[in-house]
Amino acid sequence: MVTLKNQAELDQMRAAGHVVGVTLRRVADAVEPGISLAELEAIGAACIKEHGAESSFLGYRPQWAEPPYPATLCLSVNDVIVHGIPTGRRLKDGDILSIDCGAIVGGYHGDAAVTVPVGEVDDAAERLMKVTREALTAAIAAAVPGGRLGDVSYAVESTARPYGLLEGCGGHGIGTAMHEDPHVANTGRPGRGMKLREGLVIAIEPMLIESGGDEGRTLADGWSVATADGSRAAHFEHTVAITADGPEILTR
Repeated sequence: MVTLKNQAELDQMRAAGHVVGVTLRRVADAVEPGISLAELEAIGAACIKEHGAESSFLGYRPQWAEPPYPATLCLSVNDVIVHGIPTGRRLKDGDILSIDCGAIVGGYHGDAAVTVPVGEVDDAAERLMKVTREALTAAIAAAVPGGRLGDVSYAVESTARPYGLLEGCGGHGIGTAMHEDPHVANTGRPGRGMKLREGLVIAIEPMLIESGGDEGRTLADGWSVATADGSRAAHFEHTVAITADGPEILTR
């Protein structure tokens, strides 16, 4: 069921989004060759706690998942697209790292992601990250009252191609649950789908695959989704409210 948020609810979501934004910046600033994913996880967990928030991810268990998610952040390196579990793995110069964070304030969630370089990366990695950011920006611009959900999806797809887009995955509604209706696909046709109304809050999250393929595979940990062909991936996400004044990014 799609829910529309009133001003009091949006205020709570702004607060949650602020925690997410601060946490992502703090973790991204700590990224360097030699640091471990576990160390970055500890930085993220401490930041969320410092702000009096709770993690959206820790202990999260959708119907398809076994076991529950064991960490505060999703940290996905190179060919891992989403849901990478923090481990003792140490980052190397030339890696790219996707950092996904969710936080709860007053019962409401915020959710966002960035992909950052580790040290010096090659031109192809820089372009992959740049185009993924651009796809998110284009999709946010399409999230206006009176538009259609397909406009948002088309904005992602038309900006992202010829990169691949992880099949079956995309964004989602968000509020008192991290994942609410509607599903926000990363492919679609303009002018189609649900009409966008003031008070709708959605997480928009392009996930681009460098090779152009759209297929992923779930790794042995039951959570991490990697590209099927081993090519690299990038992931950017914001929680966005649709307002009379246009789209408002809540996870800054």
